[in-house]
Amino acid sequence: MKRGACVPLSFLYTLQRDDKNPERVGGLRILVTGAGGFIGSHLTERLAEDGHEVRAFVRYNSLLARGWLEGSPSAGGVEIFAGDIRDMDSVRRAMEGREAVFHLASLIGIPYSYLSPLAYIKTNTEGTYNVLEAARDLGVARVVHTSTSEIYGTAQYVPINEKHPVNPQSPYAATKAAADQMALAYCRSFGLPVTVVRPFNTYGPRQSARAVIPTIVSQLLAGRAKIRLGSVTPTRDLNFVSDTVNGFVTIGLAEAAAGEIVNLGSGKEISVGDLARKIARIIGRELEIEQDPARMRPEKSEVERLLADASKAYSLTGWKPEVTLEDGLRRTIEWIAERRGRYREGEYNV
Repeated sequence: MKRGACVPLSFLYTLQRDDKNPERVGGLRILVTGAGGFIGSHLTERLAEDGHEVRAFVRYNSLLARGWLEGSPSAGGVEIFAGDIRDMDSVRRAMEGREAVFHLASLIGIPYSYLSPLAYIKTNTEGTYNVLEAARDLGVARVVHTSTSEIYGTAQYVPINEKHPVNPQSPYAATKAAADQMALAYCRSFGLPVTVVRPFNTYGPRQSARAVIPTIVSQLLAGRAKIRLGSVTPTRDLNFVSDTVNGFVTIGLAEAAAGEIVNLGSGKEISVGDLARKIARIIGRELEIEQDPARMRPEKSEVERLLADASKAYSLTGWKPEVTLEDGLRRTIEWIAERRGRYREGEYNV
């Protein structure tokens, strides 16, 4: 048995990908939860392009909207399944006949978690239980569970490796930490082949206006003399969405990663203030920052520093980020500039 594996795997598929040999062998029947979201839509498209048979779990709504998969040319062959991650019946039906599941469905807005912690418990923690229990019952060969660097809280040492203490500082982070532990418990208790992928801060096209980079970009593009932000001193480890997605695929489908927690990060950090100044330079605008109290986290809830040690990802699979911050920001700015109507720069999006 490989170190960290819950059970010996005769895994159905081995993903082989490196710079010299990008060939991908075979294909799986895969379920992606949260497939209409920011990272989930990019991941769904990537898996479909790689030749997998993908079922996209999107939240049911009366408009039959598919989120960012709406009109996606890359997701033309993807099967759409509308349901609710909080509903075991729809989760189980969606998972029938699947060999692997990438679980990304989650409530992610930290400010809203202060207003409605119970919604996060039901979606993030109970929703993860539904995924794990259905996967266990149906004999799914791999569950790739999405974690977050927020569960570490303010760094107690840097860079942060997977052994760093878990210290969630917001209701959002607490529900994600609980979901992580449930996933690992299912691995240890029932032999469910789980991999916990823990991305640090991801950015790029399709990201919500609640996130800091779209907030900065949209205000600058609107020509505001002052941009309104919360705290500007916290540092973050930023990763372009294509690198995060590549990490999900490479690590999530690697047999060596069964039973493992794996960070995805760049190993570089930048403060929110310096990030705003960098974006302003790229756009070619003057920058003045006005601190908005409404955008501040409660004092003891602010995560002051996040900086990843992603050496485990590299040692297991050879994964490392490829897109520089400068290049990723330029791509993101260009995308937002073409879709400014989606971003209400004068409002604070909780």
